Amino acid sequence: MPRAGLDRTAVIARAALILDERTSEGLNLAVLAQSLGVKPPSLYKHIEGMPGLRRGIMLLAKQDLARVLRHAAIGRSRDTAIGALALAYRRWALEHPGQYPMTMQAPVSGDDEDARESSAIADVVFDVLTGYGLGEDDAVDATRFLRSSLHGFVDLETSGAFELPVDLERSFAKLTQSIVISLANWAD
Repeated sequence: MPRAGLDRTAVIARAALILDERTSEGLNLAVLAQSLGVKPPSLYKHIEGMPGLRRGIMLLAKQDLARVLRHAAIGRSRDTAIGALALAYRRWALEHPGQYPMTMQAPVSGDDEDARESSAIADVVFDVLTGYGLGEDDAVDATRFLRSSLHGFVDLETSGAFELPVDLERSFAKLTQSIVISLANWAD
């Protein structure tokens, strides 16, 4: 009989927190079970081993990132939307260093749920880009540009690669400003 209050959602949520806290050590079922006060075999009542757990965390992370980005963009357009989106993206990645890399994974072929959660992130960006008059191929190109720029900065920041004495906030503001200028001139 499963422990009261313990279900798939609770197991995945706890695992996601542990992954963020123990980024360098990684996540395993023994640590997860101990944090939940159960034996490792009990977890199999809720998840399909490590592959099922990782998939669950990935879906949760993509869903949460899409929610945060959507909230940041609501009521904003063009430059202010990009600025808010960029800040929210970076903040989420810094708060979730273990989950963040999972949001970068392309949807697994045939996994409709993964495709839906991945599309939710892209849809927020596409919606913001309509303010720049970008559609179809230009919107895809601009989304790739935006994603590459933000991911590059965040990836370098979270891996400790930025050690020069210039303020990171200043550098990120310059990056965001460069993105805005590029998008404003994209169709030229």
